[in-house]
Amino acid sequence: MPNHPAERNHDPIRNAYRSQHDGADTPPKLPNKDDPQMTDAISPPVLDDPAGLTPAWVSAALATTGVEVEITDVRPERVGTGQIGTSYRLHLTYTDPSTAAAAGAPASLVAKMAGGDPASRDLISDGYRNEYGFYTEIADTVAITTPRCWYAVISDDNTCFVLLLDDLAPAEPGEQVRGCTLDEARLALVNLAGLHGPRWCDESLRSIPWMNQQTAEGAAFYGDVLAGAVETFNQRFAHLLPAADAELFTTIPSRLGEWMMTRPERFSTIHGDYRPDNLMFLPDGSAVSTVDWQTLGLGLPGRDVGYFLATSIDPALRRAHERELVATYHEALLAGGVSGHSFEECFEDYRLGTIQAPLITILGAVYASAEPTPQSDAMFMAMATRAADAIRDLDPLSLL
Repeated sequence: MPNHPAERNHDPIRNAYRSQHDGADTPPKLPNKDDPQMTDAISPPVLDDPAGLTPAWVSAALATTGVEVEITDVRPERVGTGQIGTSYRLHLTYTDPSTAAAAGAPASLVAKMAGGDPASRDLISDGYRNEYGFYTEIADTVAITTPRCWYAVISDDNTCFVLLLDDLAPAEPGEQVRGCTLDEARLALVNLAGLHGPRWCDESLRSIPWMNQQTAEGAAFYGDVLAGAVETFNQRFAHLLPAADAELFTTIPSRLGEWMMTRPERFSTIHGDYRPDNLMFLPDGSAVSTVDWQTLGLGLPGRDVGYFLATSIDPALRRAHERELVATYHEALLAGGVSGHSFEECFEDYRLGTIQAPLITILGAVYASAEPTPQSDAMFMAMATRAADAIRDLDPLSLL
């Protein structure tokens, strides 16, 4: 395993992003709810309502990072269309703007909170815990570019949380239906290597109690769940989904358990849903930042690579450039300190990883999406048909 990158903030992609923002290079030290030194006196409580994002609450949150400023007004603005959480851009007004600027206080933040009714929150509480855990325990040990987290708090039952994140504007999310350009794909894969490389085969990850880790029993359960989801998905999209794709998807659930447990000797932290909607690109194309960490877990790193390339670029572009793109990712891994992992092994892991594409697409469409809209249907169809093309091209199940 390579050493954790003590110089992670000198990553050229990270610097390219931060050169267009006024924040400091070093992210603040976050309070962790499991830290015995953290007290209610210095850490504002978890919120269940955005009305609680008051000047006093946000001021107290910033104070936990050493930024002692007085906020006089917080103007929230709903952003995004998150299906398992809600996000608000917070426009901040300070008593003394010059003092605030000198202290490094942000002009705006994005607050991410739980969404939906109590029953739905309970079902997705593990996702909330994953995202909280990423920002408080993992982000500082990897080199992937993500928004700086100024404050994080979560309830004991994991059904309520608040993250105060850097406002990444003018960066914009990628477009899933359009897909990534070749340059965007290269940028995204280099950034992805910054997630996988620093914790490559790091056994200490297995001792993190909240980290999603695959077991044979859990893998078999996912196979059963996917079988039902494929049936529902194929029926729901029968008017849009090519019959050959629908038939292909029915062949996957019976092999899913075997697939999820393959290559256990090679693992790292994986994003799980690495695609354009979860990537924020600067307008000039110089940098990308990764968001939405609810599906964080341990697994074969090739699952992120396969999912991204199978769902996020045009199939013709993928076919023409996939070896080059996987080589870009592989070279970034080696540059980050990973050793003993050949390109051919990396490419085979990519082939295996393409099964992640129908798995997440179908489960997301059936269990994690809001009411269907023409836009959401177009997104799921783009992902599903691209995934089917990739699986036919790369034949991942033959590698089991």
